[in-house]
Amino acid sequence: MSLLTPDLGLLFWMTISFGIVFGLLAKFGFPVITRMVDERNAHIRRSLDAADEANRQLASIRQQSAAILKEAQDSRYEILKRAADSGARIVHEAREQAAAEMKKQLAEAAGRIEAEKQKALVDIRRQAAMLSVDIAEKILHRELERSDESRQALVEKLLEEVESETARN
Repeated sequence: MSLLTPDLGLLFWMTISFGIVFGLLAKFGFPVITRMVDERNAHIRRSLDAADEANRQLASIRQQSAAILKEAQDSRYEILKRAADSGARIVHEAREQAAAEMKKQLAEAAGRIEAEKQKALVDIRRQAAMLSVDIAEKILHRELERSDESRQALVEKLLEEVESETARN
């Protein structure tokens, strides 16, 4: 007997054993295996479909988040723009109010200055009149201290002036 050449009886029984095992496997094992492979294929297909759906949902969520982010940025820009406009308007109104208040204060100051000016002019005129009266009084005293004839002439001259002024009025 050689190790490499099998005996004919052994070959026969091995073939029969193989056929029985193959038949049992074909009847009971292969359907289970194919069913399990089909189930595995179906599971893989469902997993791939679920992964595709998840990818679509993820893409949709990304688009929605991008749209929300853009909307938030636009809203932020609009809010900042409105705030800047409001700030500019408030500054403009404050400047206008300050200008109006300044004009009012300038007008009041001009009025006070004019009143003080008029008061000063009245005071100056009063003082000038008083000085004129004092000077005239001194001149009259000096003239009256002279001779009687010059006094008489001065009195007559003054009476004539007074009469001519009353006649004019």
